[in-house]
Amino acid sequence: MGENAVDEGQVRRLVLFGTKGVVMRCRDFTTEALTDWGWIPAENDEAQERVDDVLLLVSEVVTNACLHAGGPEELVLRHSDDHLRVEVFDNNPEHPRRRQPRAPSLPGGHGLMVLDRLAGDWGSEPRERGKVVWLEVSRPSRPPWRRSGRP
Repeated sequence: MGENAVDEGQVRRLVLFGTKGVVMRCRDFTTEALTDWGWIPAENDEAQERVDDVLLLVSEVVTNACLHAGGPEELVLRHSDDHLRVEVFDNNPEHPRRRQPRAPSLPGGHGLMVLDRLAGDWGSEPRERGKVVWLEVSRPSRPPWRRSGRP
């Protein structure tokens, strides 16, 4: 785990600075956490799709913080038996808002559509300085023979 990362059991935090390389650092940090929490290696195609969704969602919210808030300050992952909550903190108090609808074939402007489609729930909340954008993803169901084992 990196020098700015703290493991608090089922909560992991990554303190961030700037925008250079931050999306890949967050994806790597999330991959490591998902591996430790038993999401990786995926047990089936559904589980692998869910891992891919989580990594795409992390990329989207971190990229949005880079584009609209000067970069994220912190990534927090909160894990429980049945879901994962991702939180991205930044200094911009403006909450995400949908843009005018645009053609799916045009690049950019689709981040909130991705959140709507792949996250079980998402939103943003004000904080003393800026906001936190959060999303939740349910864990794919595990085969019955694994339910009593490692999560």
